[in-house]
Amino acid sequence: MDNHQFVVSPAWLLQHLQNPDVVIVDCRFSLADPQLGRKQYEASHITGAYYLDLNLDLSSPVGKHGGRHPLPNPEELGQKLAAIGVEFQKTLVVAYDDSRLAFASRLWWLLRYFGHQQVAVLDGGFSQWQTAGYPITDIIPQAQTANFTPQIQTELVVDIEAVKNLKDLPTVVLVDSREGDRYRGERESIDKVAGHIPGAVNYPWSEVTDANGNLITLTQHCQRWENLQQAEEILVYCGSGVTACVNLLSLELAGIHTGKLYAGSWSDWISY
Repeated sequence: MDNHQFVVSPAWLLQHLQNPDVVIVDCRFSLADPQLGRKQYEASHITGAYYLDLNLDLSSPVGKHGGRHPLPNPEELGQKLAAIGVEFQKTLVVAYDDSRLAFASRLWWLLRYFGHQQVAVLDGGFSQWQTAGYPITDIIPQAQTANFTPQIQTELVVDIEAVKNLKDLPTVVLVDSREGDRYRGERESIDKVAGHIPGAVNYPWSEVTDANGNLITLTQHCQRWENLQQAEEILVYCGSGVTACVNLLSLELAGIHTGKLYAGSWSDWISY
């Protein structure tokens, strides 16, 4: 794999398209049009890729609390991963999207939360793959058989009570991953209430990639988080626990392993 275990380049993936120990997952999705990602996948995708849907596969149904994208049922997602050939703690999963890693990072985080470290995101996503002229198809790959039994890593996630109890401690940093205007409460297009959790600092998730969806350099990841290196815990949230995962990926690339996801995020915080 490339410079880092959690990222692969289109060129690397091209070399491993036929590798039985690599499973590719298309995570394209549109919050504005929940059907769009699947339609895009059915029209054309990286050869051999399977599709997982943010709402139907990578989240569980919305309730009164828990935010707009509650974490999925581990057994259900585990069965879906087995059915696309992901062998627990063995198969390398390569996740891609066309939204600057917003949805691919959710799958990356979920797999690690399930105890499966063998997961990477595709740098540059589908558009960079296409730009390179690499193979795409509309053929849907067949179901597979594998064994995937999640071993939940509870230390990677926090709930609202933990956030309340921890966020003002001097050793803890609370990171809001949304765009600056949403963090400041100047604009709120999705949630009923504008603003941010008191005490949170703003690190917009979109700064992890450039306009083409390519990740910034490892040096830039390190520089981005240098002020937080001493924190014992970094609690990361966004609107619903999806784009926060892009920041958690960036933290790992910077060599900082203290990041935790507030899964319910802002949409859960304002539900109480």
